[in-house]
Amino acid sequence: MKQISILGCGWLGLPLAKSLIEKGFSVNGSTTSVEKIAVLENVGISAFQISLFEDKIEGNLDLFLSNSNVLIIDIPPKLRGNSSENFVAKIQNIIPFIEKSSVEKVLFVSSTSVYSDDNSIITEETIPNPDSESGKQLLEAEQLLQSNSNFQTTIVRFGGLIGEERHPIKFLAGRKNIENPEGPINLIHQVDCIGIIEAIYETNSWQETYNAVTPYHPIRKEYYTHKAIELNLPLPEFDESKISIGKTILSKKVIETLNYNYSFPEL
Repeated sequence: MKQISILGCGWLGLPLAKSLIEKGFSVNGSTTSVEKIAVLENVGISAFQISLFEDKIEGNLDLFLSNSNVLIIDIPPKLRGNSSENFVAKIQNIIPFIEKSSVEKVLFVSSTSVYSDDNSIITEETIPNPDSESGKQLLEAEQLLQSNSNFQTTIVRFGGLIGEERHPIKFLAGRKNIENPEGPINLIHQVDCIGIIEAIYETNSWQETYNAVTPYHPIRKEYYTHKAIELNLPLPEFDESKISIGKTILSKKVIETLNYNYSFPEL
């Protein structure tokens, strides 16, 4: 039985692990919460409590990686607001453990925040120029992993994540003076996140970088107003007084190289 380790069994990592188990894989999964160990074990995951810090790691990372050929890293930078956390240092701390383990392939879950909002059309050939601290540290972490010759790393840059219980309209409903009404949306459904990760494994597509965003880019005002009406939520109100900024993320490489068909081509 093939074994995969997933560092971070949260909103995406847990259903990904379930899907892999259904396909016959053995999965080691990590959580920072002792209470969540039972949740992971109940779906067939070999659960580990692991916490990454800038200067240390708590938990048995050696055993977590043992006998796995592939490691999926899906941990958020947590750099919103005034946070000064060093996400890059956390990634740097786990690299020696990967190097001495059985892991040969790493899939790093990143974000389209590595690209700046300059109203351009973005492909994988676009040189990243992040304008947020989260984007800057994600890009540095990407480079740290892909430059290591001890294993092969593929980067997946997901757009805004949505799912059955997660949609940005629930945060935007009823709000006023929302910026960038003419900016395009760049979202992706949880089901397609899982499908793309599995397609990378199935096609043995390593040492690559993929933008992973549904090929559907209506403007924010149009899309979120429609969603509010659809879900019977208060309408969001947008600030039309400023020029909108944004970007359009293309996922042509996902479609052509991985031969992937989106389950949710329109959201």
